[in-house]
Amino acid sequence: MSLISTVLVIIVAVEALLILGLEMFGSQSEAAQKAFGFSAEYQHRPETKTTMANIGLYNGFIGVGLLFMRFGFPGNTTIAGCLLFTGFVFIAGVFGSLTVNRQIMWMQGIPGLLAFLSLLFFK
Repeated sequence: MSLISTVLVIIVAVEALLILGLEMFGSQSEAAQKAFGFSAEYQHRPETKTTMANIGLYNGFIGVGLLFMRFGFPGNTTIAGCLLFTGFVFIAGVFGSLTVNRQIMWMQGIPGLLAFLSLLFFK
């Protein structure tokens, strides 16, 4: 895998792990309120905290999956696995931008797309 692809995959993975932290442990913070556009009332509901923690866990799976695919799998499976996970991130970014907040496309979708394209073109 090329250096460009590796760097972009790591960026997407680290971002997913940071999102895990925000959603699982900081869902009731001001940063989360800004990031997700929640009202203070909605943000402080117990159901919101539980839901956000659940969503954060899935983001963590993506981050760990990307890192494991890049550094833990043999060379012939690395690119295919990273394509799968970065494709998931891009699709999640598109869906999130359509349903929650347009910024999600820029913060999550575009990095996922750039990593995906680099894997296709720079292997």
